[in-house]
Amino acid sequence: MAKKTIWVEMEENETPEQCITRIEQMGYKPIVRKEEPVFQYINGEITYFRQKVKFKAELLEEKTNNEKNTNIK
Repeated sequence: MAKKTIWVEMEENETPEQCITRIEQMGYKPIVRKEEPVFQYINGEITYFRQKVKFKAELLEEKTNNEKNTNIK
């Protein structure tokens, strides 16, 4: 069974649109975007390296037959 929510990290050479497409192909819908700074040590000092972008995504669930038929009279 798939998880209802997941965090997906945007790959280094990927645009946000490409990441969202990848998430949708996995059967999820992005609901939150989060950015975190990534630091590294250079010559003993902490230096900014890049931004890490993550998307929180919810599982797309198929509607049940009862939900589909509620509009039929």
